[in-house]
Amino acid sequence: SKPMSVSTESHAPAAPLVLPSELTHAQGSDAQRMLAQAMRAQRSGAVVLDGSQLRRFDSTALAVILACRRTAQEARLDFRVRNLPPYLLELAVLYGVDELVDVQQPAAA
Repeated sequence: SKPMSVSTESHAPAAPLVLPSELTHAQGSDAQRMLAQAMRAQRSGAVVLDGSQLRRFDSTALAVILACRRTAQEARLDFRVRNLPPYLLELAVLYGVDELVDVQQPAAA
């Protein structure tokens, strides 16, 4: 297989925004506020939310992701999500929002 190439388009993604290790009802509004601030500071390109650090979460994590998606749309930024835990993906399917979450799946080996 050939090595991954780096996109040279004008929509090169900025550094990913990493979701916290714990994202339940207690952290939801703070996390959402901090992520929204970071997204508004980004003037162009793509917003990439990274869920690789998520360990403890509930449906609040989905709400935060969807709120970030809305913020990105308002700012006319591309929006992607990657590295979500399998259980969170299952929740997204269960709630019928998996299409909205737009998760980048790792390439199949």
